[in-house]
Amino acid sequence: MRILGLDVGSKTVGVAISDPLGWTAQGIEIIPIDEQNQYFGFDRLEELINQYKVDKIVVGLPKNMNNTIGPRAEASLEYGKQLEELFHLSVEYQDERLTTVQAERMLIEQANTSRSKRKKVIDKLAAVMILQNYLDRKAY
Repeated sequence: MRILGLDVGSKTVGVAISDPLGWTAQGIEIIPIDEQNQYFGFDRLEELINQYKVDKIVVGLPKNMNNTIGPRAEASLEYGKQLEELFHLSVEYQDERLTTVQAERMLIEQANTSRSKRKKVIDKLAAVMILQNYLDRKAY
């Protein structure tokens, strides 16, 4: 069972995929999107879903620190709803509070990566963290 993990932002979608056994998450790519012009990268996601034979999608849910749903989380919920309708796959949500902050810290501390390079990989790494957290939670 392959699971696709997504970190949905207003300008990009970070994408990660699980291994066939559902133990580990690997980053695939970052898909540029344009919310204002209603382009959400669904064509590229369809290619990835077919290529990896995806069975399920996990979308990061950026809740507020007080556990409420704000505008970004609402946008992620809507994105997930559209994914379900388009691809007829199960979509689940994973709390992603602070994953982008964690990903950026990791890149700074471990890789000493410049700001411009971090911007290019941060969403993919956040997608990996979202999916890995989901896989770890499901393993128990």
